[in-house]
Amino acid sequence: MRNKLDETRKTGRRTRTSHAQVVDELGKAIVAGTYPVGSILPGDTELAQRFKVSRTVLRETMKTLAAKGMVVAKARVGTRVTEKNLWNMFDSEIIAWHFDNGVTEEFLLQLYDIRLAVEPFAAGLVAERANAEDIEILRGLALEMAASGHTADSLALADLHFHLALAEASHNPFMRTLGSLIEAALVGMFRMSTPPSENGFANIADTHMRIVDAIVSGDSAAARRAMELVILDGRHHVHEAFAARGSETVRVPIST
Repeated sequence: MRNKLDETRKTGRRTRTSHAQVVDELGKAIVAGTYPVGSILPGDTELAQRFKVSRTVLRETMKTLAAKGMVVAKARVGTRVTEKNLWNMFDSEIIAWHFDNGVTEEFLLQLYDIRLAVEPFAAGLVAERANAEDIEILRGLALEMAASGHTADSLALADLHFHLALAEASHNPFMRTLGSLIEAALVGMFRMSTPPSENGFANIADTHMRIVDAIVSGDSAAARRAMELVILDGRHHVHEAFAARGSETVRVPIST
């Protein structure tokens, strides 16, 4: 898993198919409000000329955006941008488009709301279900956070590895689907904040090791509490970062 994550971040949004490129451009434009809710997207002829792609690519693009809940096609009307409450906000691309466009404090704090609703419970499940291999992996990842010389990016990645491994150790496949939300919240927090040595992230290994210790003890309640404290601490850093910047929106690209 860790090698796969590292490779993902090395490659990022490198060479993509025409379909993926058009999905990315239109998705970002919809999130940015270039095509606001309720508006009709340009017709196939205009889009084909703009992106220099075939009608087949455009049809596949619209199917992809429709699957994300962002558009709906109607005969003799066109393709309309749907209400935001219909968008699949668990979709990793939709989350990335929000970050590309500039996220508000409210958006990031909403990500932390979802984490608070799910991850403490996941930690409790791990305390009940983890095997020796799960515990060894989690302990190693917590220790990795204590390594010297971390940058904000490398510490965010180490933190992400831990939380995704914990979701895996819950042995509940639904928990694993939250990876994109966890990544967005963590990378957003670290990218917005000052270097770890200056903003209180120095204790991050200790707070995560408390989760591991509770799991080793088989104490579900303690594991839930320890995870809750970690997430609340991250939520606090987000609030502090926005207050320090004095800005309502911040561009925090996460596809790196």
